[in-house]
Amino acid sequence: MPVAALLGTGLIGASIGIGLRSQGWIVVGWDPDEDAGKGAIRCGAVDRLAPSVDQAMTGADLVVLAGPPVAIEEQLRTLDTELLVTDVAGVKAPMVVAGRHLKHFVAGHPMAGRESSGPAGASGSLFRGATWVLCTDNARPADLAAIEAIITGLGAIPVLMDSADHDAAVAAISHLPQVVASALVNRVARHPTALDLAAGGFRDITRIALSDPGWWTDVLVENRAALGSLLRGLGEDLRVWADLIESEDREGVGAEMLAARTARRSLSAPVAAVGVVLDDKPGEIARVGHALETSGVDLRDLQLRHATHGGGGVLTLSVKAVEADRLKAALTADGFRLLD
Repeated sequence: MPVAALLGTGLIGASIGIGLRSQGWIVVGWDPDEDAGKGAIRCGAVDRLAPSVDQAMTGADLVVLAGPPVAIEEQLRTLDTELLVTDVAGVKAPMVVAGRHLKHFVAGHPMAGRESSGPAGASGSLFRGATWVLCTDNARPADLAAIEAIITGLGAIPVLMDSADHDAAVAAISHLPQVVASALVNRVARHPTALDLAAGGFRDITRIALSDPGWWTDVLVENRAALGSLLRGLGEDLRVWADLIESEDREGVGAEMLAARTARRSLSAPVAAVGVVLDDKPGEIARVGHALETSGVDLRDLQLRHATHGGGGVLTLSVKAVEADRLKAALTADGFRLLD
């Protein structure tokens, strides 16, 4: 059986370990954090732990660097091996530079995660349907093909691109939203009562502010060139919005919102939203599941909005437009009240 050395057993590393083991790999783990290593054992991410990096790599066919970005960069600089090596850092240009002396290195970035950190939240299905970027910089075709096959086995979708393009793209669609969510929460939290009134919309757009600050600090600073430029550009955009609003330019505000709405709609296929009123009692979600089963619709998304202090809520189910009436009929038959 093939053997993987997993250097780093946090959320991403442990999830990779679980996935590899399900594909028939033997996974030997190492982590400087003893608790993380024990957590990897408990969640089934590794077959055993090694006391050192060298011992973890002994007899391995693959080395996966899955620690924080700064740690990965340092490991790549000092690593001396003929083994196939890949990493999971969210910033790629520094990793490509640090690993350019390695004969078999493919820089990678799985575009998946959760707000929680550590192996306790790991799952072998974390990467199912997720994009996994593989950087072509200095990578041999055979090595790229080998890593592509491995991550496809984990359920991910490989995308090949160079590190500069990757870093610019993730700065825009991942790192910028992270900063914006954190900044927005911090701004609103200064108001004495605003957070008490926060409902579904605010919770939705600030969900990622729950992310682990330790890991994200490294990522944001490592990608400072691309991210800094975007942040300053967003600042200019917000000043334009402020000018339009303060000058009562309704046409200008409407045009900006329409442009954003059009762009956002292009991200997914058209769906219909069905709002279901949930009572504050056990079993409501199970009853919704029964209606979904009997209607046979293709559920595309769901969002739960609830009152801050309980009292039920509204579950919004997104389905294909042609299936909305069928779902409404099933929900009504099960005794639910629907939002108009």
